[in-house]
Amino acid sequence: MANRKRGFFGWTWYVTWRFLALLTLLLLLLRFVPPPTTSFMLQSDYPVSQHWVSIDELPPHIPLAMVASEDQLFPEHFGVDFSAITKALQQYDDGQGLRGASTITQQTAKNLLLWPGQSFVRKGLEAMLAVGLEAIWGKKRILEVYVNVAEFGKGIYGVEAASQHYFNKPAKYLSSKEAAKLAVLLPSPRNRNPNYLTPYLSQRVVWVERQMKQLGSAYLSPILK
Repeated sequence: MANRKRGFFGWTWYVTWRFLALLTLLLLLLRFVPPPTTSFMLQSDYPVSQHWVSIDELPPHIPLAMVASEDQLFPEHFGVDFSAITKALQQYDDGQGLRGASTITQQTAKNLLLWPGQSFVRKGLEAMLAVGLEAIWGKKRILEVYVNVAEFGKGIYGVEAASQHYFNKPAKYLSSKEAAKLAVLLPSPRNRNPNYLTPYLSQRVVWVERQMKQLGSAYLSPILK
């Protein structure tokens, strides 16, 4: 029995460390190479439109709009916002369901390698992958991949495809307001259109623009330089 147990745990360790080694190699590769696809794109029910664009070619107000809307502590945390997780768990205990608490890093990990849903298993994997992305990629690369793989509509991934689809122009020509309009499509992009916003979402755009001004145009400069 002891030998069988040692064999089982030995086999488990053998598989685990090789899987982690392959995952690390994949993340190292994607640190420099644009992802050819993502888990969410592969699971899409719609034809996929996505065009990679370097973050250096985008005006700084585009990533700023995403950070202002989704994760204002992005420059400070290491992939996981523990205070937000604590709040989400409290809401779950109160019967409100498991939701929220995902940083931009976690959303990037989810979009790239995981699946939709709100289970504890997926949330746990998402958090672990987020820490790995922070360690291997750094903030600038995380933001670059995020703005290129986030879903902005049915089969529309990344700000370049979104800008072309909704505004008929390259993302590098988006105004601050247009960037804010794209930001408020998250987290329900399949049910929203920046050209036909509800009164609530229109107010949300105003709020995002206000947050962008409060954070300041140089807020992400240390990351993007």
